[in-house]
Amino acid sequence: MQSEIKHKEPIHVVAGVIRHNGKILCVQRGESKYEYVSKKWEFPGGKIENNESDNEALVREIEEELGMQIDIQEHLITVDHQYPDFQIIMKVYLCDTSNNEVKLSEHLNFQWLQVAELTLDWAEADKPIVAFLKESMK
Repeated sequence: MQSEIKHKEPIHVVAGVIRHNGKILCVQRGESKYEYVSKKWEFPGGKIENNESDNEALVREIEEELGMQIDIQEHLITVDHQYPDFQIIMKVYLCDTSNNEVKLSEHLNFQWLQVAELTLDWAEADKPIVAFLKESMK
């Protein structure tokens, strides 16, 4: 008899590399039940809801979490990352904003940084994005 291993479906999320005046928005996650993502830095975004496009989800999440308006420019990278308790597939988009004011509702902190300054304690799924940015925006 084969043992039944239950595989959870991956979580589909979107994230924005949001630019303003040559700097990129980085946000710090709040406390989490998963220590490995608790208080880590990430690019803002969130889960894609049913019947929602990537762009619709990203615009909605940024508005809800940060009170910001963004203009999505292009898809940059897709990250498929397996954490110990869940898997995420994260589509990452380059975005611009005309206003750098941030209203935090879910995050602990934020910073606007140059690509060369992206040396924060990043969540594992966000590290490939940092590497991509450092390589492509030299």
